[in-house]
Amino acid sequence: MTTTTPNRIADVLTRHEQPILEDWLREQLAALSARQDLISEADLRRQSTEFLALFTPACRMGNLTDITTPEWKPGCDFLGDVSRSRAIQGFSPSETATFVFSLKQPLFTRLRQELGTDATALAEEMWSATVLLDKLGLYTTEVYQKTREEVIKRQQTDMLELSTPVVKLWDGIIALPLIGTLDSGRTNVMMNTLLQNIVATGSSIAIVDITGVPTVDTLVAQYLLKTVYAARLMGAECIISGIRPQIAQTMVHLGVEFGNVVTKSTLADALSYAFRQIGCTVTKPAQRA
Repeated sequence: MTTTTPNRIADVLTRHEQPILEDWLREQLAALSARQDLISEADLRRQSTEFLALFTPACRMGNLTDITTPEWKPGCDFLGDVSRSRAIQGFSPSETATFVFSLKQPLFTRLRQELGTDATALAEEMWSATVLLDKLGLYTTEVYQKTREEVIKRQQTDMLELSTPVVKLWDGIIALPLIGTLDSGRTNVMMNTLLQNIVATGSSIAIVDITGVPTVDTLVAQYLLKTVYAARLMGAECIISGIRPQIAQTMVHLGVEFGNVVTKSTLADALSYAFRQIGCTVTKPAQRA
């Protein structure tokens, strides 16, 4: 490809910058008419103006078929920031990619006006512009997808932390009520949360209540035992409560043993045991006659 190819597109962008910008903005506003609550026209104009200021010199200096070259780095970095911002704001992948793809029509219109009498040159320029904008559009989609995956991963971590709350029941006694299925990821969060709270509260007894855990198999039992042993290393006794009849039968059938780990059928039983361990006595008030 000759060196004049990128210059033609850059020249068109330079000579018709303002008309192309206005046409491009109209294309974007039409495509995002239902999402104007997420981005204002002023912000859209600012982003478009900044991108054209990076896009035009890159077209003049760079390779239109390879956006990994140094001259395209500023433009790609800018598109990456736009994509990440829109992914967090709640734009869809297609709405994010529209930022680049909607530039095609305004640019093609000006190329036809400039090269309409030279069909061969027009075809070459429009093909080069198509390849370039397609690659930049796909790049925005890739960054968008990566950002969404990171957001989802953070949300999952936050949900795991919220689903493993540690409650202080008494001075020296904390409880970790579990609800739902246990897996390796959640178990790690559970263990870290419990150990941190043992240190923070100076508790000597930790109750892990599995009343809300639907099933306990060999793997879940191993997770619980690891938590118990980790708590012991921190100087706290760990009690497992919520052993329902169905769970007890399943554990016997599977041959699962908790060894010397204290287990109770209810959280109330576990709390009563914990009180006795720390020397506290709870009595019911005498009934009035």
